[in-house]
Order: sequence, then structure tokens, then C-alpha cells
Amino acid sequence: MIYLDYQATTPLAPQARAAMLRWLEGPGEGANDLGGFANPSSTHKAGRAAAAAVEVARDQVAALLPKGGRVFFTSGATEALNWALLRGAELMPGGVAGLSIEHAASLQCLERLHATVLPVDSDGVALPPDAALLPENGIVAAMLVNNEVGTVQPVAEYAAAAHAKNSLLLCDAVQGYGRVAIPEGADLIAISAHKIHGPKGIGALWIRDGIDLPPLMFGGAQEQGMRSGTVSPALCAGFGAAAALAAERLDEDATHIERLWSLAREMLPEWTINGAVDARYHGNLNIRREGVNGLRLMSDARNIGFSLGSACGSGSGKVSHVLRAMGVSETDARASIRLGWGRYTSEQELRDGLTAIKDAARLQGVH
Repeated sequence: MIYLDYQATTPLAPQARAAMLRWLEGPGEGANDLGGFANPSSTHKAGRAAAAAVEVARDQVAALLPKGGRVFFTSGATEALNWALLRGAELMPGGVAGLSIEHAASLQCLERLHATVLPVDSDGVALPPDAALLPENGIVAAMLVNNEVGTVQPVAEYAAAAHAKNSLLLCDAVQGYGRVAIPEGADLIAISAHKIHGPKGIGALWIRDGIDLPPLMFGGAQEQGMRSGTVSPALCAGFGAAAALAAERLDEDATHIERLWSLAREMLPEWTINGAVDARYHGNLNIRREGVNGLRLMSDARNIGFSLGSACGSGSGKVSHVLRAMGVSETDARASIRLGWGRYTSEQELRDGLTAIKDAARLQGVH
């Protein structure tokens, strides 16, 4: 299969896999061969070694985030976003507001908290912040890069507007972390390892210094008393290695992404792009074509891995809430597909994948 679904997840980097294996092994026969399986909360030698590996990974992950905050490992970005919003609303009880195109992990929390919905324009970019819509002494959620259409949001502007009302800014940076610069103004930042070629099952919440966010989980007081549950050194090491590699390859990866973007635009001139072209991460191409049925296209091009939108909602049969928020009609939304590529996508793979998608469209009478 040719994989063009990088927004859903990314292939595990070999360096991340190698970093993880060390912390999955049992003790060897020699007295000094401790293995790496120990609980990092244990105080014996093997436990301290595991704990040290977690801290190395924490520093690697933090290197791609603003200064002046702390990284707390979670089971993923969903937990991080739930923690930030549900506990943040307790800390800052003045109300909650969030962009209409937030990921479901945020959006369902926003609905539970009866949040004010902040609109976007037809390009999928948030409108300039309106102070009248923002809470006083509350939480404002503004994602960095939209997971469905790839548009980059004006997070810095929303952070300044939130701070003017003594509110905190939560940024879902899952799709932007390690790819685009994260604005300094955010107070809470959620990220995930498996979107940057790390393992699934681990993410993090970055909390700005001085913010006393209540814990979401209780039990063993791990993660500096903020997130109970046994920490996995292997997952942390994989996350850290992936982050370090992303930092090292930042320019190289960006150049490769732009090359693939240009190729895709060249091969699909008849398709309409959903969302802004410039205010966008160019590893995401959400497009539509009149007469195309996206669901049938996936069936006819079954050897190409792409999607209709968010992997979290792709099986629901519902029209994308992001496209709806942009004013895209239901007909056009059902004619839309999302293509995503990255570090390990070759130009030939993309060319072959797009050719197969175009061939599948012709089976529907679209030429």
C-alpha cells in the first residue's frame, strides 16, 4: 500500500524504535546488565536508570516547545486536551471558548463545558479574535494546525486576546509539533508522539510555569505528582528520539514536504483545495472534485492509504464538522478527500498514489 494518511499517524522512525527496545529488555546474566524494564518510580539501581531515561526524553520533547514550562507525559494528546480543558475550567472558572474546527478530543470537552464557539472563515482560518466572545478568567482553545484541512491558526493573536481578559490559551499543537513554530504565547500545549514518527500511546501536556493545573488522574503521584500511572520508559524514549530527530531534520523535512506539495498541485489541477493555500501546513492536501464520491473513491483506490477526514470520525458517516464550519456544502464535503505525506514518502510513491486516485475518479465518470 502507498501510505498518504500522515495526519492520522506517521510511520515509526527507525531511531525511535531502536531507542525503545533498550527499555523493553529484561536483565541479562551479568551483574551489571540491568536491562531496561524496571519501573522508573522504583528507587533501586534499575529503577533509577529507567527514571533517568524518562528525563532525557522529557528534555528532548521540551526542546521543540517554548521555554518557561514543564512537559508532563500522558497517554496521548486526547488525555492532554481533556486534562487541560476539564481541569483548566476548574482553575479558571470564568468560562470556555474554542474554535469551531478543533479536534474531537477538544470539541467534545468544549461541548460538555458549554463553551462559546469561535468561527472560522471559508478558508478554514479563525476570524480575528473578538473580545466579546472570549471569557474573562477562563480558557480559550485554539489549535495550531487543523488536522483535517491543514490550515494554520493565528494562535499568537488569540493568546494575546485571551491574556487581555486574564484567560489562558490552550493550543492543540499535535499536527504542528516538530513541523511549524509553536507560538510563545500559549499557556497549555498538547502534543502526541505518533504524529512525529514516534510510538502510539504517549503524548504530553506542556504547562507554563506558574499555572497550577489540578491533576486529571490520581493514584501514585507519578509525573511530579501531576499524572498518576506507571510511566513507560520505552514509550518516553521513543517519543524523545522522534522529537530529537524532528529537530535535527527540521529544514530537510520541510524542503521535502514542499517538493511533494508542488508535485501534488501539478498533478491535480482540476481539484479544488479545501482551506487556505498559504496559511497551511503543506503536508496536508484536502481537496474535492465535482462528481466524486469520496467513500467510493477510497474503495476503488483501495491500495492507496488516504482518508475522508479525521481518522477519529471517518467511520461515522457524518460530514466533516471542519468543512461544515467553513461553509462547504454537504455535497462538496462528500466529494472531499484528505491526502497527507511526510518524511518517508518518496516522490515516486506520491506520483503513483495520485495516479491511482485519478484513475479511480475516472471510474465515476470524472475526467
